Amino acid sequence: MQRKTKDTQEAVTVPATPQRDVYGEGYDWMESLTGTDWHELALWGRVGWDLGSWPYIIFAVAQAEDEQGKLFGYCTYVEGDVTACWYRTRDARSLAISKEAYWYWASGQADGPEELQGLNPQEFQPIEGLCEPFDPSWAK
Repeated sequence: MQRKTKDTQEAVTVPATPQRDVYGEGYDWMESLTGTDWHELALWGRVGWDLGSWPYIIFAVAQAEDEQGKLFGYCTYVEGDVTACWYRTRDARSLAISKEAYWYWASGQADGPEELQGLNPQEFQPIEGLCEPFDPSWAK
């Protein structure tokens, strides 16, 4: 599938994003990821806050490679609508995931850091440990 990266605006060929099953729900969509390059992402940030609100809001990530190097993708499933973005760097993808997660957390549509409750979801404010993937080894 041909796309443009969000961070560098390069035209790249990337794995197709699993589209919604019009008769299914989020859990069915997550099952459709099996055997593809995509994997659901349940937790985000250093302490592992909920990412999304299953089965209505689901994040998934993928990695690909082309002749220029690695590509990092993420997509969201939101009540049946699927949107995918690709980035040349993992850091750019992590920041984009953090911004979208922040929006869902601050707007009260997903459980996240308590300090975000009541903040404007349109005004992203990075907080300590937010802009990084969850790594269970950090929780020890």
